[in-house]
Amino acid sequence: MDLTTTYMGLTLKNPLVPSASPLSRNIDTMRRLEDAGAAAIVMYSLFEEQATLESNLLDHYLNYFTEAFAEATDWYPDMQDYRTGPQEYVEHLRKAKEALGIPIIGSLNGMSTGGWLEYAKDIEQAGADALELNIYYIATDPTIGGDDVEQMTLNVLKTVKEHVCIPVAVKLSPYYSATANLALRLADAGASALVLFNRFYQPDLDLGKMEVVPRLVLSASDELRLPLRWVAILYGRIPVDFAITTGIHTHEDVIKGLVAGAKVTMMASELLRNGTDRITEMLEGIAQWMDGRGYESVSEMQGSMSQQRVGDPAAFERANYMAVLQSWYNDPAGQLFRDVLNRGQVG
Repeated sequence: MDLTTTYMGLTLKNPLVPSASPLSRNIDTMRRLEDAGAAAIVMYSLFEEQATLESNLLDHYLNYFTEAFAEATDWYPDMQDYRTGPQEYVEHLRKAKEALGIPIIGSLNGMSTGGWLEYAKDIEQAGADALELNIYYIATDPTIGGDDVEQMTLNVLKTVKEHVCIPVAVKLSPYYSATANLALRLADAGASALVLFNRFYQPDLDLGKMEVVPRLVLSASDELRLPLRWVAILYGRIPVDFAITTGIHTHEDVIKGLVAGAKVTMMASELLRNGTDRITEMLEGIAQWMDGRGYESVSEMQGSMSQQRVGDPAAFERANYMAVLQSWYNDPAGQLFRDVLNRGQVG
């Protein structure tokens, strides 16, 4: 059974890759991920704010107003909350490369261009096999249009490509207005892969303290449907590799990602919940599934259920909306609704 795949020119022993998460902050944990069967690891992200806060000048101005405005310095987490600055991040990556025998993918999280992106070169020199740009931006300014946001995304990629020679992936959110067009433009700008999709962590309101508070909610398998749909639509049309990174919790989720067209499937929530051994269990499940259906390699499966290769391509687009509604109406769960309609109680 051949589980090998390729991703951004890297040959991986299987399609399971732990995504950027706290799991990669510890070398021993990274070793356990490798021992469990991880084919590569995406490092936790180096944030733009971290790199920017390294500047003594910015640090001076952030602290200058501390007495006048008590919350001024609270907008950014304390540097100790990150547990590492840019140079420590680079050194940690270097140690990981020395300790592990699988590819290590660096991660930069930010949106603006500037000197902080020069750390991409340091990450490459530390031994990273590839780099993932974790684009995390919420356009709250009403004067910024969709074209502006897309151009900012492209500018970050282009700036990084000027600094490094290793392959670069772009991790996108699902909120762009023209995802397919942006995917094509990113490919033209030099992206080797697109990672779908970034999860925006939504704040909550604490009514007791009357404060806005962070709330981390781990993903579930149901969230796989959105990236699954887009990978299936874009596969064969955009000349990049695809990774699915939301909703991967079972070996069935991995298989769905592969047949849609993904080269790798990435996960963090499942490993945070249930431990690194889940990788071994999922690999066993994939192998059993493939054996039961006569597949000899992962490459045979990839893209076999993409939009270009299924019998009903419209199922990935608007026609599926009507089909879903009709399926609910015909399902036993819709019986009460039908009974009410038949009694003439709904106009």
